[in-house]
Amino acid sequence: MQNVMKKDVTPLTGSRIRQKLDGSLGAAIAADFATTNWSVVLAAGTEDLDRRQAALAQLCEAYWMPLYAFVRRRGHAPDVAADLTQGFFAHIVEKDGLARVDPALGRFRAFLLASVKHYMSNEREREQASKRGGRWTRLSFDATELERRYEAVCSSELDPEQLFDRQWAATVIDRALARLRQQQAQAGKGVEFDRLAGYLTSDAPAAHSYRELAALQGVNETAVRAAVHRLRLKFGAALRAEIADTVHDQASADAELRHVLTIGTS
Repeated sequence: MQNVMKKDVTPLTGSRIRQKLDGSLGAAIAADFATTNWSVVLAAGTEDLDRRQAALAQLCEAYWMPLYAFVRRRGHAPDVAADLTQGFFAHIVEKDGLARVDPALGRFRAFLLASVKHYMSNEREREQASKRGGRWTRLSFDATELERRYEAVCSSELDPEQLFDRQWAATVIDRALARLRQQQAQAGKGVEFDRLAGYLTSDAPAAHSYRELAALQGVNETAVRAAVHRLRLKFGAALRAEIADTVHDQASADAELRHVLTIGTS
């Protein structure tokens, strides 16, 4: 992403994201939960198998990174971790994997973590997955980028499950930012987004102050502050929309939002 305020900073999570968004996360997550990807996966009935498998595959592709981080933290080398993650997704996208989806888990995050723990403990299933073709198309990936993202959230104090949660939160936030960037670009505001995005997720002093950015854009400082506030509101909405796709009801959505916002603060 091109950004006139480009700088090397650590993405925000937890309470600092909450502060940056000026209370815009207070609204309830509004979504048609019957049509979210996770709700489609949970739907009963073999007649919906193709649709359920497609929805699960889409979710897996979106949340590849938390699983990779979990497997890496279990002690596997980067190339082995990538192969195991691919094999795991091939395993659960197949019919037998869908049969194990437990609606009681409520959220895709909980299902994914429980499933990968079972998979990693069952050598026979791993061997079968490595030989299986089926519906899962192996994802291409940049090994260097995978490791960069892994190292960005990795800490010697985190166990595999804690690292999974840390990477999950980072992935949700990254996807919400990408969603917002696309919306702004479609509205002809891509350049403005690139200039202001640092005010959404950076916990370091901005490369440009509001006054400097106002001069750069040819507007007054009040206008810049108002634009940042509007963008924070939109980011809050994008974050809620991203979370809604991984749950099946309002209570789960609200709980998941709280979970994402508290990761990394303890």
